Amino acid sequence: MPSKTQGAASLRRGTFQQRQKRSALLSILPVAVILLAIKAYPIAATVYRSFTNWDGLYKSDFIGFANYADFFSSGLFAKLLKNDLVLLLSVPLQIVIGLIVAVLLYEHVPGWRAFRAIYYIPQIISLVILGYLFKSMFSLDGPVNQILRAIGLGKYAVEWMAHGSTALPVMVGCITWYSIGWQVIVILGGMASIDASVFEAARLDGAGFWSRTFKIVLPMLVSTLTYCVVMSVVWTFTGLFSLIYSMTGGGPGYETMTLDYMIYEKSFVSGTQFGMACAISVVLLLIVMLITAAEMKLSNMAEKAWG
Repeated sequence: MPSKTQGAASLRRGTFQQRQKRSALLSILPVAVILLAIKAYPIAATVYRSFTNWDGLYKSDFIGFANYADFFSSGLFAKLLKNDLVLLLSVPLQIVIGLIVAVLLYEHVPGWRAFRAIYYIPQIISLVILGYLFKSMFSLDGPVNQILRAIGLGKYAVEWMAHGSTALPVMVGCITWYSIGWQVIVILGGMASIDASVFEAARLDGAGFWSRTFKIVLPMLVSTLTYCVVMSVVWTFTGLFSLIYSMTGGGPGYETMTLDYMIYEKSFVSGTQFGMACAISVVLLLIVMLITAAEMKLSNMAEKAWG
């Protein structure tokens, strides 16, 4: 049986741990209050407003699920979600390219110092400027069509931004090019935590580039790559407004419009449909949360599979 001394020591440890927990909670309390003020309240207000016909000023009558019913029954949701999903094709592209570039830079390929800076340059360009740049490049008389005509492929010279079938792939390319630098930085940060002796041992054993990438880098960077995927997906759903605004304005029609851009349309272009905009915001929030939860689940499964 435990002695009185052991019992007293256990009681002191328990008291000390409780004090530590209280101190930790008190230390994060100010931040928690601030986050509740600037995050939780606006979200709760948006959810409430989504059930009203709020016009942004005076009208705010409760109308139940009417906004949601109108949004889903109009067929607009399916169109906008399809555009978002097409733009999500940029996520695997940017992560795969970023991973390859990061591994090459980590292994100090010739000129790696210069490339390390060059690959990040697109990330410091404003998305508005980037949108106008790509819009100009892919215009009817832009450099891309001029090159196509010069090499005898003039039949493929089109007004790229005038059709969703051509504008969306251009946007995917633009997003991928813009995001590679961020992916490289994050993945390099993850690789810095891997003991360099692991790579050295693999080289001595004759492991090639692809072997090192698939057997060393990928298994040891599951959490880092999960972070890259989650952040890229969230950003693709919520951070492309300025790019779309400057490149296509969501047009023609709804061909390149996304859910987050439609929130702007309903709020500030249509004028008084703030209640509908709030409903779309809630739908977008739920989609992002579901996708993020699925990605985290798959990440946990991958970590268990790779040990």
